[in-house]
Amino acid sequence: MSAEHDQIRAVAWTGAGVRLLDQRRLPQEEIYWTIACVSDVAQAITKMVVRGAPAIGIAAAYGVVLAARARFSEAGSGWKQLLEADLCDLEAARPTAINLAWALARMQAIIQGLPDHRDPESALLVEARCIHEEDIAANRRMGELGTTLIEGSVGVLTHCNTGSLATGGFGTALGVIRHAYGKGRIEKVFADETRPWLQGARLTTWELLRDGIPVVLIADSVAPYLLGQGEVQWVIVGADRIAANGDTANKIGSYGLAVAARYHNVRFMVVAPTSTIDWNLSDGTRIPIEQRPPEEVLTLGGKAIAAVGAEAYNPAFDVIPAHLIDAIVTERGVVRRPTHERMKALFG
Repeated sequence: MSAEHDQIRAVAWTGAGVRLLDQRRLPQEEIYWTIACVSDVAQAITKMVVRGAPAIGIAAAYGVVLAARARFSEAGSGWKQLLEADLCDLEAARPTAINLAWALARMQAIIQGLPDHRDPESALLVEARCIHEEDIAANRRMGELGTTLIEGSVGVLTHCNTGSLATGGFGTALGVIRHAYGKGRIEKVFADETRPWLQGARLTTWELLRDGIPVVLIADSVAPYLLGQGEVQWVIVGADRIAANGDTANKIGSYGLAVAARYHNVRFMVVAPTSTIDWNLSDGTRIPIEQRPPEEVLTLGGKAIAAVGAEAYNPAFDVIPAHLIDAIVTERGVVRRPTHERMKALFG
């Protein structure tokens, strides 16, 4: 993949702390924050300064480094006990994205192996950087594997934002789109606006155009009609958590897309690293669904858009049943028409 289609890094480590691109301010402003306190990292995750399951996990891993730095300076050999509360705060920041708990578990394994008297920062930073670098490598591999499923020069539709902004770099679903576009396999990219946070409108369009890939924005409600017009051959989305049978939690609106895609004989692809799979959940009915504040639906740009007194139901995610998914693409391989048996066969 040529460099012009991979220019963005939303999460990075500096000596002063973790550097985050504030995604709430895009596309109008490109503002970066350098965060040196673990509680501020947790707040950045909750308030969606950083978002997207892989990016959340990477930011949290760097947050553990910051926490360990502060706790060792504060308590010396008692740093591990103080660190437990910081880990709990990070894990509670966004409950649906399994990558958050997965990254924290990797960091905790390093913590457990360190002696109490040793400064933990350097060892933890090595692991956090590994998590970050592995994510980028996995995304590039998924880009290659997903592209092999796309025949000819097609139209694709994507939902939310699944690119470099949502990951360590390159992206999951957008990584496939990037790679396939570079290979001449994609003729046109459509992006849902993705209410209520408008990640498709604000982030996906910005990211694709920044990397030289044309994109057509549509309202979420246009998608079923568009699928019926024959201009889209693949819907390509990411995932925040995948159950053992292939049921997939993704940004709200994904389930409706999958239903419409199946009705119109449009193929549906989920692209996510294996860290997104929760083998402890047999199916999607057990995936915890985050409920966001009602103000996100009742207001837009800080201004009320609903009648005073109206209530709002605002789940951040929905669940796509596995039988509506044509392929789950991971860095370890592709599961076609996923079932529990096919998932298990691929991953052992």
